[in-house]
Amino acid sequence: MPLLYQSRQHKRRGNESLDCAISLQELERIGVDNIITFDAHDPSICNAIPRLPFENFYPTHTILEELIQKEDVKDLLVISPDMGAMERARYYADMLSCDVGVFYKRRDLSKVVNGKNPIVEHMYMGADVKNKDVLVVDDMIASGGSMIEVCEHLREKGARNIYLIATFALFTEGIDKFVGAYDKGLFNKLYSTNLSYVPDEIKNNNWYVDVDCSRYLAIIIDTINKKGDIESLWNGKKQIIDKIRKKLG
Repeated sequence: MPLLYQSRQHKRRGNESLDCAISLQELERIGVDNIITFDAHDPSICNAIPRLPFENFYPTHTILEELIQKEDVKDLLVISPDMGAMERARYYADMLSCDVGVFYKRRDLSKVVNGKNPIVEHMYMGADVKNKDVLVVDDMIASGGSMIEVCEHLREKGARNIYLIATFALFTEGIDKFVGAYDKGLFNKLYSTNLSYVPDEIKNNNWYVDVDCSRYLAIIIDTINKKGDIESLWNGKKQIIDKIRKKLG
């Protein structure tokens, strides 16, 4: 399951459903032997099926290999668009041996719009972004409004190039926001994977880069079927460092 079913509905805070946990338990009941997924919204969801192997991989090195090959990046800074994505941002920063920053979303808890408390303010915490190449990373893009607002703040702070990275690009409200933001120069490119379906009319945009993870997924499945060691498949830091050094000469 490259995109884990209903992965955002993994814990109860009110009357929300627990669709993700229930679906995993149902798969276990019908005899599934192993769950392979990518970039689960909360990896602790595996506690819903403690007896079933749950392999959660990250396409980080595959995305970065594509980005390094296509872009002339330097003076890098990785940014998390919110506190919830901070661990992911730190993972990217560790791969690239660079600094990391984060935006804190202050929400109006007295209102609910489209099922969420609206964001009142984005507060940035981290290193100076002026004249930096910035990677804004998250697990998924839903409507994309928050990501675009982060781009606006980064441009105001003087970021040189802004590259958006998301494992899953869902575009739940269409792509008009991204088309408009790109036309305004708010970001350079959006890198996302083919682990979820993206229509050709989106992939054909100049600002969208489709990262092919099929080979990585095939290697994972082959290794598990042969009962091989999957430890080497978790982290591609060495490959990233080697590619950076090769590109820089």
